[in-house]
Amino acid sequence: MGKALTSKVTWVGKVDWELRRFHGDEYSTWKGSSYNSYLIKDEKVALVDTVWQPFDKEFVNNLREEINLEDIDYIIANHAENDHSGALPELMSYIPDTPIYCTNNAVKSLKGYYHRDWNFITVKTGDVLELGNTKLVFVEAPMLHWPDSMFCYLTGENILFSNDAFGQHYATESLYNNMVDTAELYAEAIKYYANILTPFSPLVIKKINEVLGLELPVDMICPAHGVIWKEDPTQIIHAYLKWADSYQENQISIVYDTMWGATRRMAEAIALGIRNWDPDITVKLMNASKEDKNDIITEIFKSKTVLFGSSTINRGILHSIGGLLTMIKGLRFTGKNAAAFGSYGWGGESVGYISKALDDAGFHVLNDGIKALWMPDETELSKCEDYGGLIAKGR
Repeated sequence: MGKALTSKVTWVGKVDWELRRFHGDEYSTWKGSSYNSYLIKDEKVALVDTVWQPFDKEFVNNLREEINLEDIDYIIANHAENDHSGALPELMSYIPDTPIYCTNNAVKSLKGYYHRDWNFITVKTGDVLELGNTKLVFVEAPMLHWPDSMFCYLTGENILFSNDAFGQHYATESLYNNMVDTAELYAEAIKYYANILTPFSPLVIKKINEVLGLELPVDMICPAHGVIWKEDPTQIIHAYLKWADSYQENQISIVYDTMWGATRRMAEAIALGIRNWDPDITVKLMNASKEDKNDIITEIFKSKTVLFGSSTINRGILHSIGGLLTMIKGLRFTGKNAAAFGSYGWGGESVGYISKALDDAGFHVLNDGIKALWMPDETELSKCEDYGGLIAKGR
């Protein structure tokens, strides 16, 4: 069933309580998610986005309870990825001639997904769709987070429909940010930013400043996933500006995998050395083979320095660390220090391998790293503690 946001705007999306993995297996959604769709009823009726395909029939049936489908004048596709557009084929089977307003790149995406020649109307920044007493103003937002993405702004109601920007994978019965736990909400929001939007941070800053430059009053921000920002809605805009600017806290994260416990013991000794040098530094130890990779990425995003450790295996590294190094290269973190460590029995190549990967990923590699032969004894562990103090000093 729909939920009224204002006298003209109704939420007609779907809360997905059971979702635990998204984008294949690329993103963990331990709090579920929602697929937010919005129905605007003025003299003309516009539908902003749809929902994921598994819920297409449910979506259309629920939409029928809000309006006769034939009375929908326009469909707005802010982004063509199928968690937003998946119900379009089902919906368009009933209203096939309804115009779909989207960017030129979205036409390519939608045709690529669905192979249908619907009635596409392409828009660009500044274009306006008159609805009656209100109008929709379109703002292209390429690479936030796809080339086809855009926002739209509803005048009169002062609502920004921001699609993937400002969202969270967060299922809740409460529609609004002031009706949920703030700490939990921001934990999901920063995880969302760290794992999805980090590579596009320069574009985030540019686009937000462009939107702010329009000087449009914002009473509500309605993203495509998670809760709606209603109380002090621009707080999430200011959070994004902070996160996009080489964000870091006073935190050092130690990410490792270990075969027989030697690299783990090194990690713990390094952590002890960091804490002994500066107890105000938050230290996070994470075993990459046991922790969720998206949670690890979130902690890396929050860190000023990151250490990666692995045993040497087959002249290389353990696969959990290899996978994370691939992920961080794609995420293009900026302004972060890094270093490598690891244990070995024969060749000891892991530390050099990791150091190179960190350099390739854009991190400032502090030093040549530290390695220990076989199981580190007290002397070796003492060296690791000293090494932790060196890392705490940024050396």
